[in-house]
Formats: sequence, C-alpha cells, structure tokens
Amino acid sequence: MAEITESKNFIHAFIDEDIAEGGRYAGQTVHTRFPPEPNGYLHIGHCKALIIDFGTAEKYGGLCNLRMDDTNPTKEDVEFVEAIKEDIHWLGFDWGDRFYYGSDYFEKDYEYAVELIQKGLAYVCELTPEQFKEYRGDLNTPAISPYRDRPIAESLDLFRRMRDGEFEDNRYTLRAKIDLASGNFNMRDPVIYRIRHMHHHRQGDKWCIYPMYDFAHPIQDALEGITHSLCSLEFENHRPLYNWVVENVSVPHHPRQIEFARLGIDHTVLSKRKLRALVENGYVSGWDDPRMPTLCGLRRRGYTPASIRNFCERVGVAKSPNTIPYAFLEFCLREDLNETAQRVMAVLKPVKLTITNYPEGKSELVTVENNPNHPEDGTREVSFSRNLWIEADDFLAEPIPKYKRLYPNGPECRLKGAYLIQCTGCVTDENGNVTEVLATYDPESRGGDPADGRKVKGATIHWVDAENCCDAEVRQYENLFDDPDPDASGKDFLSCLNPHSLEVLTGCKVEAALREAKAPASYQFMRLGYFCPDSKDCTPDHLVFNRSVSLKDSFKPGK
Repeated sequence: MAEITESKNFIHAFIDEDIAEGGRYAGQTVHTRFPPEPNGYLHIGHCKALIIDFGTAEKYGGLCNLRMDDTNPTKEDVEFVEAIKEDIHWLGFDWGDRFYYGSDYFEKDYEYAVELIQKGLAYVCELTPEQFKEYRGDLNTPAISPYRDRPIAESLDLFRRMRDGEFEDNRYTLRAKIDLASGNFNMRDPVIYRIRHMHHHRQGDKWCIYPMYDFAHPIQDALEGITHSLCSLEFENHRPLYNWVVENVSVPHHPRQIEFARLGIDHTVLSKRKLRALVENGYVSGWDDPRMPTLCGLRRRGYTPASIRNFCERVGVAKSPNTIPYAFLEFCLREDLNETAQRVMAVLKPVKLTITNYPEGKSELVTVENNPNHPEDGTREVSFSRNLWIEADDFLAEPIPKYKRLYPNGPECRLKGAYLIQCTGCVTDENGNVTEVLATYDPESRGGDPADGRKVKGATIHWVDAENCCDAEVRQYENLFDDPDPDASGKDFLSCLNPHSLEVLTGCKVEAALREAKAPASYQFMRLGYFCPDSKDCTPDHLVFNRSVSLKDSFKPGK
C-alpha cells in the first residue's frame, strides 16, 4: 500500500527555476493548459492532472487554458465537452475566455507540416501499416523507409494532394525525418499526418488528413503561449519529439514539457475503454453511477469538491507510478463531511418502538444539535411521541455479552436528545420475528447525555417519530470491484466485479424535515454514515439517499 505523504512538488521546483532571474521564463506569466479528449467523462485520474494544471497556474498567479483535444475525428462528442466543462467548474476552477479546440489549429498544423517538408525535415511515405511495423527495427536494428529521400517537391505535391482527398485511407503518411536508428522509437521518423476520410464533429468534411497528437500538441501549446506543458509520465519518452517539433517549426514560443506519475487507485479501473464497457454492457446504470470513478459519479454519490481537491493535493506529485488506497479518498470525504454535514436521524432497518407509559395522542418537540463540531450552526427541534422507529439492530430478545442496547429488563438507554427508556419486552409474529419493541420511559430524564447526572449503562440510540416521518429508499455502496487490482495485465476485469457493490434498502424512515432534501446537500445520519439525496431520482414524493461514505474507518494516512 502506498504511503500518503505531503512532499515537495518537483514541478513547482522546476517552475521556480524557470521564472527566477536568468531563467528561461523570467518575467513571464506562468501559463499551463488542461487538454482532455472529449471522448468520455472525466474520472478521478483526470482530476489529478486537472488540479495540477489549474492549481499550478493558481499558485503562480498565472493562466490555465482549457483545450479539447479533438484531433481524432472518430471519438469526439459535444455531450462530453459540456460534461468536462461542468466538472471543472464544479471543482472550483475556471479558464476565463481561454477555451479552445485542438481542431482550431488544423490550418496552422498543415502550414507547419509544409514548412518541415520545405526544410527537408519531413517526407511523404507510402509504407503500408504492415510494412511500417515490419521495417520498424529493434534496439540493434535501425528502422527503414525507402521513401526517406523522396525529393522535397514530390513530397510537397503528394501532401497537397493528400489534403485534397485524392488518396484513400492509409495510402500515404507524412513522416518527420529525424533518426531511424534512435534508441527512442518515438524519434524513428514518426508519422505526423495520416489520411482519414471521416466526418469531424466541428470541422465537418473540410479535412481528410489529420495530424498526430505528438505533432499537433506542441504546436497548440506554442501558439497559445504555454510556458509549462504538464502531462502524465507516459509522455516522458515523447518529450524529445515534443521539443523537436517546437525547435524546427517557426512557432512563437517554446514550452517546457514536465511529466508526473498518473494517479492509480486500488479496487478501481480508470481505462476509458473499460469504463465504457461497464456502461454499455449494463454493469452500472450510467457514467454517473455512484460506483463509477467519474467525477459525475462521485458527485452523485456525495463527494464534495473540497474532498477531491484535498485528496489530490495530499497524494502529491510523484515521478514514479504508485497506487493509492481507495480508503484514502473516502477518508478525505469523511474528514470534510464531518465538518460540514448536518446531523439528522434516520432508521434504515426499522422496527417499531412503543413507549407504553407515554400518553397516547401526546406529542412534543425535543432539541438536537445540527453539528456538534460547530455550535454556531445551532440546534433544531424534532417531534417525539409514543410511537417511534428504531434500528432493528438496537434490540435483541436474547442479549449477547457486552450488548448495551435494548433487551427485556436490560439497562436504561437514552433516546438521542430525549428520554431514558428501559425495554420491557417485545411483540413477535407467527414466525418469531420481532414486530414491536416495548419500553417505558422516565418523564424526569428529558435532555442531555444525561441531563440529570445519572450514570447510564446503556447506549444512546437514534430514533424517528413514527407519527411525523417520511419513507425513503437508501442505496448503500461498496467498491465496484472486490479485487484490489482489477486493471492488472492478464485479468478479466469484469470477473473482478463486486456482486455486493450496491444494496438498496426500502421502507427506511427519516425525519420529516428531509422531505425537501435536494442535492448537493449532505447529511450525517447519526450512527450510520454520511448520505446525500440522489441528484436524479430523489423527489419529495420518493426520497432516495445515497450513502457517500461510512461513518468510521480504520484507515489512517501514512499507514
């Protein structure tokens, strides 16, 4: 298990050097960008990159652009674009008027490709995909391209005709002329343009040739004045190509690429392909299913922007890949909700409690705190009567050792904010199931814990007034996968699904005040956990609450 520590951010150390007197960006505004592909919803892994990009700009009083990487015409969707914007705003970041699409630069990409051909630094190649693999070479054998010395004029003509749609897919590619013997295979004359006769979601049918990401991305960064291009570690071996592009075309700026390790979380998959399979094959209810690691799923489950930002910041920025316990993400949420969530009473597995010596027809109000961590949040009054609902687990007909809740002739227990009671018996059905718990109360014991100074051996029990409450559906979530590493090579991740990742409880009882509960409110159901109204299914006529996180956990940061 990875240790959770707060360490010096090496990215900030590099930037400090760059903007210091004499540094490569001395006197310039730090400028970053977040370039997601609009082919899916953002997940917690993207969130780390997002927070690094926007957070770094925020730290240095700089700027961060939002740029949709839509260079691939087969994957983009406006639904994902809007979802990405919503998620970024939800986390508390903004890009101002600096919103771009990679496809905005297609014309400039083409011009710079022509410039490389004119300089003798790019050529049109007609190797088939199969030949390309065959001639790629290995660590001891250089790659081969019979077309490397094609005359500049001929490559210029062919490239223009490629753009004009004269050739079918894969007939030609444009390759950068770098080093066929390089130990870095990304530098072995990489393809920088390919033919794809496909409709583009923004450019329509204007283009049938599309730039490769490794060529387009550094140009986009340079044209936007990006100083620091922060990206995940998978692009470390691509950095020499990134630098080669900006050094060999006449772009106005030369950004610096810095890589960091991706975020890995146990019991989770972060592959877009695998997440899509979960959605399309019905293993989850959608991209926003509360078990999904997508930001929309986490938001629906009740995660707060503060908890996610705190999680990413405390995980820190590393150079080496590591896997963080999902329990730490839950710890950060629990920590936030403990400070902010209102305390309410709810009973998930109800059994009726009748206080036999409480007057029939009588009702009164008792006072409970909204949040004991913040006395300034005040108190509220809840109704109390002869008939209540309590948790079935708070009663045993035959007590076990050290059981301190209700059982016949057992110790006095306190009803939260109300009276001391003592169990006198129970009512069962023909199958022996308890249908009603009977108790008496001490009318002089109303108040605190305890108000009258008596020592109470029994527990304090939460309850809901049966005469003034609402029914609710409660969805309790666990990890979607019961295998800590479902994403491991060679595993069928679908075989790792947790069959108990969702438990739906109906007939739950909650305070009447929750009738108007709406997302994104969060509540601590006393003694049970933190819950939120479901943002899609909860209505005043059909209350639905999602368990965001359990009340306690043994996880400790650094352990």
